[in-house]
Amino acid sequence: PEKGSSHNRGCSVDLTIVDLVTGNEVVMLTGYDNFTEKAGHNFNNLPDEAIKNREKLKNIMIKYGFDIYTSEWWHYDFRGWENFELMDISFEELEALEIFE
Repeated sequence: PEKGSSHNRGCSVDLTIVDLVTGNEVVMLTGYDNFTEKAGHNFNNLPDEAIKNREKLKNIMIKYGFDIYTSEWWHYDFRGWENFELMDISFEELEALEIFE
């Protein structure tokens, strides 16, 4: 986008919770990138376990400086993302960075 977003400032993260014993994702509201109303933070017509896991993820992320994106349970923006420099980096440039080696 012309003005940029939280994504191309390096301030957004899409994530879930993984059980470290089994290596499996815990039960959440929907799959990733499900854009139905069920994916939203305000939707509560779901199994208790899914709601509990959503709230756990939300509370942890808020505690560490992230804000929720209301319509996607998996998406969080770092608070104050608007103040970070806009980056225009290609995937090729990212792959060339030594941090990925």
